[in-house]
Amino acid sequence: MNSPQPQPACVRARKENPAIGIVNNYADSDETRLFLTPEACGMISNFGYKIVMETGAGTDINYTDGDYAANNVEIVSRDKALGAADIVLSVRPLRAEDVDRMKPRAALITLFDRDLFDRSLIERYLKREVTLMALDSMCSANGLPIFRRILEEIDGRAAILYVEDGISFLGEGKGVLLAGVAGVNPCEVLIIGAGLRPAFAAKAAIAAGAKVTLMDNDVSSLYEAKNFCGDALVTSVIHPHVLYNSVKSADVIILDRCTRDFEFPRQLSVAMKQSVYFLDLTQTVPSLSVPRTVAMGISNPLINFFEEATIKGGLNSMIANTSGVRESVLTYRGKLVDKYIAMRTGLAAVNIKMMLTQTN
Repeated sequence: MNSPQPQPACVRARKENPAIGIVNNYADSDETRLFLTPEACGMISNFGYKIVMETGAGTDINYTDGDYAANNVEIVSRDKALGAADIVLSVRPLRAEDVDRMKPRAALITLFDRDLFDRSLIERYLKREVTLMALDSMCSANGLPIFRRILEEIDGRAAILYVEDGISFLGEGKGVLLAGVAGVNPCEVLIIGAGLRPAFAAKAAIAAGAKVTLMDNDVSSLYEAKNFCGDALVTSVIHPHVLYNSVKSADVIILDRCTRDFEFPRQLSVAMKQSVYFLDLTQTVPSLSVPRTVAMGISNPLINFFEEATIKGGLNSMIANTSGVRESVLTYRGKLVDKYIAMRTGLAAVNIKMMLTQTN
């Protein structure tokens, strides 16, 4: 029998695969959404990632721990999901006590949230040297904010689910359909706002048979909405007289942010029908009611994201070499790199490109 030969000095120990940790939503919040389905986890694990998930994290999207375990996910405590992960996935930003449980210099992928204007929380991320990334600020190779588009489409379409429930007898409304039937006019839906959420809400309402008017204070955005929804959509600039008449006849009013600042006049409330259904999308997140759809929609581009990260040599390399990913970075290796958060918190921001140049 030959004696074992010494290994060459240049052979290095195999690097451990990066670990992804999925944590549950906070019990005292209204958050229901999750980023990954079990099937998506199985596909991502095939790229070499180890995935650990806090027990019960899939409950709100109607998946069991067993569903995830069957797709190469290790079910663990919250402490381990945070402490063992190189990349943590949490729909809402982690609170201070959980930031302290993270592995130093780990990454957190989340959604942009007003909580990130809390100076003490940002300082906690910086002290832990967490790379904080806002998924809804990330852009694809062709410059599209793909994750934000998915969420806004779901919010817009789900808004009409809210409406249909709210005007029905079961929702304690007046018991009507959005659509008209023979001899009965359809409901009139007034949407005030610009962007994808109002556009998808308008499209869904039209598909449900409603008469829909979309108003904004910018004509170019109305052109885009008209092209998107078709001739069935009525568009109008926000003119006081036109707005008053539209509010007066509307069965449903949906409010969102306009191209330029606009505040819905309080005095118009007296012109509304008593039975009007009012939905403010600046204060409501309709996608919370369809979290499984969110998980399926977000999972698809996340699979591609983690595959690309593998090909490019890891998350840090991807940040350095992919501008669309770099746009999502809020804090990086102990430095605040987002100017807006810096302005809101009074903290100093640095240029991430300069940081990456000095590192390389």
